[in-house]
Amino acid sequence: MEEAMLYSRLEDDFIQCHVCPHRCVIKPGGYGVCHTRMNQLDKLMVLNDGLAVAVAIDPIEKKPLYHFLPGSRIYSLAAAGCNLQCPWCQNWEISHVEAGIRPFPGKNISPEDHVKWALAYHVPAIAYTYTEPTVYLEYAFKTMVLAKEKQLKNVWVTNGYMTKETLELILPYLDAANVDLKAPDDQTYERLCKGSAKPVMDCLKLLVKNHVHVEITTLIVPGVNDQAIQIEAMATFIETELGNTIPWHLNRFHPAWKMKDTQPTPIETLIMARSIAKKHQLKQIHLGNV
Repeated sequence: MEEAMLYSRLEDDFIQCHVCPHRCVIKPGGYGVCHTRMNQLDKLMVLNDGLAVAVAIDPIEKKPLYHFLPGSRIYSLAAAGCNLQCPWCQNWEISHVEAGIRPFPGKNISPEDHVKWALAYHVPAIAYTYTEPTVYLEYAFKTMVLAKEKQLKNVWVTNGYMTKETLELILPYLDAANVDLKAPDDQTYERLCKGSAKPVMDCLKLLVKNHVHVEITTLIVPGVNDQAIQIEAMATFIETELGNTIPWHLNRFHPAWKMKDTQPTPIETLIMARSIAKKHQLKQIHLGNV
């Protein structure tokens, strides 16, 4: 286990994690909501450090990134865990782990090996993807530093639910990000994902301000975020706060995990969403999973 990078000690041996906006206060022997961080002997320890649950070479468009190194392949890796609880998660087998599970899932693969393999495959970049890189920050960060030394680009595919401290730590090494904007309001985030929208929007604004290449993905889920007023609010945010050249991927939902009984998103809903985006002069709109 590795000691976490961003935390503080509190009274009575409690610890507060500062990696994501949950800012979990963790009792001795306890875990954060992501179940990847444990208060052990007055230190916050990372349980998934160095443990890869997925490694692959993907087309970069799979991330999806359509306007960053188009046509290239990208080395992709993940460790287990996520800090949100979206019931439609398509990677739930590796994103959601139980507190106290032993051994923690994953295969020991060092940051040095990831970079070595990326170079061996002659790819231009490494993606931290499939699960949520925020909860394997330490593993990702060490790999990013080594990758940058070898002139490889670094890409995060993320829910954007991270603190400013986390983002500022990775910014010097981050070249591109696809951020999942699930809804325009805190209520939807809280009700379904146990999170909030504002930190994600703040993350997006800081990424754009720091000239990171950003693309946004919104999975349009029936009964969750498929109303015109919701799509209008997200389009307004992108146009006014980020700029109308930011690519927006509007993806079709297919039944998964806890929402297997929900019907796929009607194509007409995606067309409606695209029309709203065009009304806001957004220049790069892509329909996905169709």
